[in-house]
Amino acid sequence: MKLARGLLKEYASVVDLVVRAADVLFLLVTAHLAERVSAGGYALSQSQWLLALLAAPVVLVIFSSMSIYQSRRGASLVGEFQRVALAWSSVFGLVAIFSVAFADLVEVAREWFLAWFVVGGASVLGLRALVRMFLRWARARGFNIRRIVMAGSAEMGGQVLEHLERAPWTGLEIMAFFTAEPDGLIGRPRGLPAPHRLEELPGFVERETVDQVWLAFPLKEERRLQALLHDLRHCTSDIRLVPDIFGFELLNHSVSDVAGLPVINLRSSPLQGVNRLVKEIEDRVLAVFFLLLLSPLFLLIALAVKLDSPGPVLFKQRRHGWDGRPIRVYKFRSMVRDADSGGYPHQARPGDARVTRVGRILRRYSLDELPQFFNVLQGRMSIVGPRPHALEHNERFKDEIDHYMLRHKVKPGITGWAQINGYRGETDTLEKMKKRLEYDLYYIENWSLWFDLRIILLSPWRAIRDPNAY
Repeated sequence: MKLARGLLKEYASVVDLVVRAADVLFLLVTAHLAERVSAGGYALSQSQWLLALLAAPVVLVIFSSMSIYQSRRGASLVGEFQRVALAWSSVFGLVAIFSVAFADLVEVAREWFLAWFVVGGASVLGLRALVRMFLRWARARGFNIRRIVMAGSAEMGGQVLEHLERAPWTGLEIMAFFTAEPDGLIGRPRGLPAPHRLEELPGFVERETVDQVWLAFPLKEERRLQALLHDLRHCTSDIRLVPDIFGFELLNHSVSDVAGLPVINLRSSPLQGVNRLVKEIEDRVLAVFFLLLLSPLFLLIALAVKLDSPGPVLFKQRRHGWDGRPIRVYKFRSMVRDADSGGYPHQARPGDARVTRVGRILRRYSLDELPQFFNVLQGRMSIVGPRPHALEHNERFKDEIDHYMLRHKVKPGITGWAQINGYRGETDTLEKMKKRLEYDLYYIENWSLWFDLRIILLSPWRAIRDPNAY
């Protein structure tokens, strides 16, 4: 058992080799499966074999250059899937360019190539999921463990220890904690002995087998950190610095490399790069679909609004869009003309005299929001995102609620996570707006295509049952 544990502790090169070999094997096997899907057989032509053999080294080179094989202990599965999907698409993009450039040499059916791309992509993603499951199983049984010691301030170090305690699947075993304030430690994990004095750290690392030393100090303790690094100058263990970001309001935080400098992103939009492209495609495709599907309803609503009360069919209002830029949002008019002629745009309330007869029906089932699909086609809004508020409301709440304007790190939406959770309609108290902001920021931090589709599917049901619609 001890021998097995020792071998598995140095699993990285073995697993790395196995995964690389599996990627190549899956590439070849799925080429045959794609032929079965597209043409009903398994035998590949000479051209298909040529592309398959060409793709094998390309996979290894592209995946290595995009750090697909790099160990990311503690990284999210969604993030890994996104990197693998991008790398797999890059591989097939290069192979497609080769097949077009040498069309006289390579002749394959488009159906087979597309099937190969889809089936192969599903297999490499499935492989990563299986590797994750295996590593979790192994770490739960004491294999593939990294032994770490923590040094830092009592408050910040305690927060880091608490985070690690909630994530045992990372396989990080906390051996000891060193601090200059042993009496102030909070969040000490169960089973961790009493904290040691900070000056004992160099000797402990020299005596014990330690894989990593984590340093967690606030920014004001720079001198102490420098002195500690000097004391650890003979240490051969990996040394990691935990940045002091616990006091900040984080949003999609990450670390970037800019001109060789490590840069910590405290607040950024998740919709960048591939994510932004996926979101744009999702919005435009679904907007066209819903506009075509609902076009008869549009005509009926427009006629009803026009016959019910004098005034235009559409109501236009300036709202804040992505990054706080003003946009013009469309709605079916549900109130009498010049309802907000007094200046400040008051939100509708139960029994509001400004709301027309047709408007009550439209607002009850959110039908007045349907013209915003045209805003989506214009690229000003998304189907899913934080609901846009009137400019005057933003001016008020941004000074009353901390981080209120972070909801504009993505495009505003026709529907959103806050509305699914019942925060729709009038926000007559500060607490209601704070809860809406809480759900909006959760959506931004956890955005994914599947999260969007879930919200879209739930929205009609929520609109029918929501008691806050009036």
